[in-house]
Amino acid sequence: MFPGLPDVAELQLLFAQYNWMHFAGEIPSYRIAYNARFSNLAGRISHKPPLIELSPKHLAGKPGDLRETLLHEMIHAWLHALGQSSGHTPAFKKKMRELGLTSIYHDLGRAAPLNESTKRYIVRCEKCTMEVLRKKKPSANLVCARCRKPLIAFEVVEMRPVELARAALRTPPAR
Repeated sequence: MFPGLPDVAELQLLFAQYNWMHFAGEIPSYRIAYNARFSNLAGRISHKPPLIELSPKHLAGKPGDLRETLLHEMIHAWLHALGQSSGHTPAFKKKMRELGLTSIYHDLGRAAPLNESTKRYIVRCEKCTMEVLRKKKPSANLVCARCRKPLIAFEVVEMRPVELARAALRTPPAR
C-alpha cells in the first residue's frame, strides 16, 4: 500500500509481538492503520474504537521511527488498559525509559501531503469585496464574517506567475 512500509497485516503482527515482549500481553486488541492525512503527527491513538493510526508520510523507510512510534502509542494503550491516566505521565515516561525510548516528541518534522490537490478556490463576498483563497471547496451555505452576506466560490482553473514590475505598471497612479 505505502512503499517502504509494512502492510497493515504486518503492523498487526508487530503489535502482537511488542504486546507480549514489552507489556506481558496486557494490551487488548487494537486495530492498526495508516492515516495519510497526518501532517505533523507521527501517530495517534483512540480508545473508542480501539485504534492506533500511524503516518505513512513520516515513517516510510524509517523502521526505527516506526517501531518507536508504535511503542509510544502502545504505552498509551497499556496505561489505559490498566485503568491509569494514559497521558504523558511519570508512569508513561518510566515505561518509555524501560523500552529505550528517549522523548515523548518525534523529530520527524512536518510532512507534506502524499497527493496534494492542485485545486484552489477563491471565495468572494460581493458586498464588501473580501476575497480568500482556499484549498478545499467551501460549503454552499458559507456567509461573510464581516457583513453576513452569502459568499460566492470560484474554482481557480489557471495560475500564472505575475511579474512584479508589470503588475506595478498596471496599478493606477496615486492622486
